[in-house]
Amino acid sequence: MTQHTLELPDVDLVYDVHGPLPTADGRRPLVMIGQPMDASGFQAQVALFPDRTVITYDPRGLGRSVRHDGGVTNEPETQAEDVHALIEALGAGPVDLFASSGGAVTALALVTAHPHDVATLVAHEPPIDAVLPDAEAARRARAAYTRAYQDRGWGAGMAGFLAMTSWEGEFTEEFLAQPLPDPAAFGMPADDDGSRDDPLLSERSWAVVDYTPDIAALQAAPTRIVVAVGEESLTGYTGRTALALAERLGQQATVFPSHHGGFLGGESGYAGQPEAFAATLREVLDAE
Repeated sequence: MTQHTLELPDVDLVYDVHGPLPTADGRRPLVMIGQPMDASGFQAQVALFPDRTVITYDPRGLGRSVRHDGGVTNEPETQAEDVHALIEALGAGPVDLFASSGGAVTALALVTAHPHDVATLVAHEPPIDAVLPDAEAARRARAAYTRAYQDRGWGAGMAGFLAMTSWEGEFTEEFLAQPLPDPAAFGMPADDDGSRDDPLLSERSWAVVDYTPDIAALQAAPTRIVVAVGEESLTGYTGRTALALAERLGQQATVFPSHHGGFLGGESGYAGQPEAFAATLREVLDAE
């Protein structure tokens, strides 16, 4: 693995290249991106693709990538331009792209703006309210856990977030009316350390879930888009957004092992089934 820094006008993007460039066998590089997760979340998957040159990166303002624009919010279109610049710097496009969660939203924005950057996109459970029939209720649920975070700190906010993301089916008035759970119910501290900069719980990443995909542009792109959903996520929030997006695109979502973090190894504290996940990802990438 070699670490590199791409110096852009308003951010120094740090990325890692696992394997040779140009690739030894002429296959496309495999780029893996997340949001708000940085490159460290893909350690297990990188190890399971020893035959591929894999590139991971830290999104702007996260991990090792330092912003110089004074901004703190995370917009998919801006991050898409960062990934476009990274692919250009690699000199190896089009690439194959595995993108999870907010990274999948970035990837959709990338394919919309730069459709020739990506040959195959595997978009794993992009959290997009706009594709849901209960989009307004989803926004209210998000506002509730964000308010808990602002009022009482990380534990309270994360407990609300977990309550929302673990709810099965559409968000009902019954769900919205119930009090948010005690952090202790999830084994989390109730103490408030005073910080309010968490990219998941604050409003800093609201642009991610508020993103509206350009369905016509995505369908017209030369990119093969595969929407992926975890077998354990099918009735949860990000599972429903994946299924709804796939339907909008005129396809059926491809079911992957495990849950929203199914690709993660045990070092994450939220382990999925990384070996089985990688096997399915390999099948999808090789099926073109």
